[in-house]
Amino acid sequence: MMWPFIFSCLIACTGKLVSTSCSLELSPPRVVVRFGDSFSANCTSSSDQTEGIGWESPYGGVDLTQGVSSLLFKIDSVPDWEMWSMCYMNYRDGDQCVKLLPVTVYKMPDSVSLKNLRTVEEGQQFAIQCDVVNVAPARNLSVLWHKGNKILSSQTFDESSPSPVSKSSVLTLTAHRGDDGAEIWCEAKLNLWPQEQGPPPVRSEAHTLTVLYPPTFTNDPNENLEMTVGSKISLNCTARGNPVPSYHWQFPNFTQVWYRSHDVNHPILTPSSEFPGVYTCTASNTQGTVTKYFIITEAPRDETIIAAIVRLLVAFGLLLFLACLVFTTHRGIFSCKKDDCLQGQPTSSVPV
Repeated sequence: MMWPFIFSCLIACTGKLVSTSCSLELSPPRVVVRFGDSFSANCTSSSDQTEGIGWESPYGGVDLTQGVSSLLFKIDSVPDWEMWSMCYMNYRDGDQCVKLLPVTVYKMPDSVSLKNLRTVEEGQQFAIQCDVVNVAPARNLSVLWHKGNKILSSQTFDESSPSPVSKSSVLTLTAHRGDDGAEIWCEAKLNLWPQEQGPPPVRSEAHTLTVLYPPTFTNDPNENLEMTVGSKISLNCTARGNPVPSYHWQFPNFTQVWYRSHDVNHPILTPSSEFPGVYTCTASNTQGTVTKYFIITEAPRDETIIAAIVRLLVAFGLLLFLACLVFTTHRGIFSCKKDDCLQGQPTSSVPV
């Protein structure tokens, strides 16, 4: 730690003990400065026994100034990655008090990038690496991993060097089909300021995940359909998969000849003529094959309507038969009797 060294130097240089109660205040109380930039701080005493104030620093200290209650310290350009500054005050009774100004020198990374990017298969474990180049101080570095609007993980580093170093973070994941097309990236953040203050984190470019997975049907794996007169049946074999699935259909034997001459590599089929039977669809890609069955049956006929039509036809025929028996022939009509079928002539007996 720096404090024992500072107190030792102060006692050795002044020969005086340091007061345990110190009425000095620093503004700001701590400094975060980018390497090469300037900063300033003011040291103020609230005691009426102040004899003088000064600043100790390896870079531009200020000599003891008599008769002041406030003294400014300024550096035009921070020249080192590790530095300290200290305000001291002499009391009139010969005591002295000091207050250290914490100074953190930082540098944002030159670049943040992803490595080990590749296509993965569903269920496969894979790792992506995030490289952060030339950042300081690394002990205050956090690497955050993002997928979409979700933070997957965060990593910090045990690093003692105050000067710039390069760090890497590795994220290990298991591939899921839901991750296909998702964007993943990392960002480097220095935790030196209160929330939402300081320079923004440095982000890598986003990588779009590509996950290969076998086809899965978007609706029921098997379907039972009824065929009615005049209706059209649509057979939906749509499946999701990566790569995009291809389709193959098989039909009942009596429809095979017609379909051999047609392109049926489609997920949805609307037969031009419906026949009962089992229609089979397979969806396949490099990751696997799935099969779906469509069982088409004839819809049962409505027996109530058929019975009513039959009764109506029977009743009509019976009425027609009774009319032929009851009515006699008049001029202009015909008779149902075989011997009376001369239209317009009355019947008469022929003398022997």
